[in-house]
Amino acid sequence: MYHKILLVGNLGRDPEMRYLTSGAAVTNFSMATSEKWTGQDGTQQERTIWWRVSVFGKTGEACNEYLKKGSKVLVEGRMNADAKGNPRVYKRNDGEAAASFEVTALTVKFLSSRGESSGQGGPGVMEHDPADEAEIPF
Repeated sequence: MYHKILLVGNLGRDPEMRYLTSGAAVTNFSMATSEKWTGQDGTQQERTIWWRVSVFGKTGEACNEYLKKGSKVLVEGRMNADAKGNPRVYKRNDGEAAASFEVTALTVKFLSSRGESSGQGGPGVMEHDPADEAEIPF
């Protein structure tokens, strides 16, 4: 069996890059996807879902270099679930329960132009080799 997830949205904060013990780069960022519709009563409705995205290797380095808060991206990858197949559940700082949707990106396409939030422009599509994923500490 196999699954793939495709997301198009905007970064909610600047990417953060670090290195695994093997020396491979891993970049994390949050992104928001939104949908809008008109309810049965005629009012405009909107729902936003936040995703935590991890990108490895050269693709992660490029994301860290060229993306910033507000950048529009297309992410293709797989959703990470807990042992039961659910999103990661945790307690927020205010004590409330919350869930986190996490994705390991295999491909990231930069959709913002040079004049938009992505700043310098950069490469269009970056693909990742998932070989180093076993070393992720979370």
